Amino acid sequence: MKKSVYINSIGSVSVQKTYDGTTFLKDIIAYKDTTLKVVDPNYKDFIPPAAARRMAKGIKMSTVSSHTALKEAGLENVDAIIVGTGLGCLGDSEKFVSDIIDNDEQYLTPTRFIQSSHNTVAGQIALAMGCKGYNFTYVHANVSFESSLWDAKLQLENDEATNILVGGVDEMVNHHVETHRLIGHLKEVPTSNEEVLTATTKGCIIAEGSHFFVLSNKKQDTSYSKLVAVRTYNTLDISEVSTTITAFLSEMNIPLEGIDLVVLGNNGDSEYDRYYHNLSAGLFKDISQIAYKHLSGEYDTATGFAFWVANKVFKTQSVPEVLRLNKLKTAKPQRILIYNQYRGKNHSLVVLEKC
Repeated sequence: MKKSVYINSIGSVSVQKTYDGTTFLKDIIAYKDTTLKVVDPNYKDFIPPAAARRMAKGIKMSTVSSHTALKEAGLENVDAIIVGTGLGCLGDSEKFVSDIIDNDEQYLTPTRFIQSSHNTVAGQIALAMGCKGYNFTYVHANVSFESSLWDAKLQLENDEATNILVGGVDEMVNHHVETHRLIGHLKEVPTSNEEVLTATTKGCIIAEGSHFFVLSNKKQDTSYSKLVAVRTYNTLDISEVSTTITAFLSEMNIPLEGIDLVVLGNNGDSEYDRYYHNLSAGLFKDISQIAYKHLSGEYDTATGFAFWVANKVFKTQSVPEVLRLNKLKTAKPQRILIYNQYRGKNHSLVVLEKC
């Protein structure tokens, strides 16, 4: 018999004040821009200053969010570490290539090269805690975090591990931003968080963040939720989304009316937010709906923020008004569905249940 999978703790560093975990989006950071950087915690509380100076942004963010998750779960070590990332430590890759050019391929220090690979974050966390178990990084564009969840879920269900640290992290770097600006994937003018959900222009607001969770097949008194299902689809036509979601829920033996809350990934790109608008007015019209990317920004592992939001909803049994997409409310949500896609590709579905 397969074991259930529980989310026992959470940790987040984002463009909102999520790093201490004591509140749930009570003090919203407003913005009007085309790119967003995280609200940095005091890294000196977690990392020796000498070490922090040599660390890439993604590593520092992940050190804090993973430490927060481990501390809340009451663990010093885990059986496995699984990280999803779209870009990895691309900033150090960019700097290393620049150093090669600037120094005529001579007198290069190896630090940036060592830290430039995608699996650096998972490796650094393992080294810090002395974890010698399974260590894996998924680089699957904007389903990287979901791939990590899926891997952890399979291992825990089959009793191959007891506690797994799962995370999603992406840092924002200049080259990536300018490339997306050049090809029209960014907003052309600064846009506020209030305007994102009603935007009629193309492009999104790029951001960064790091979100870590301890998943386990052993429930704790403080567990947030149970991970019921994860599914990803590479391509879906807009006309296929509703039937695909219906089939997915039917396969999981979950009736549509059994979903109390839907978390949608509207990012302000009018061309592709149609996927969400169709669901809001159609399949999900009788279900309470919330959004999150107007607060988190868009990046490959932004669904980590959605996962954090869903678990905070379960823990607090409340939904901040700033998240709401419609006027339907649910008093005590018992089951949440997260749906995300990026530019019509890499669709993902995640179902969580209250413990």
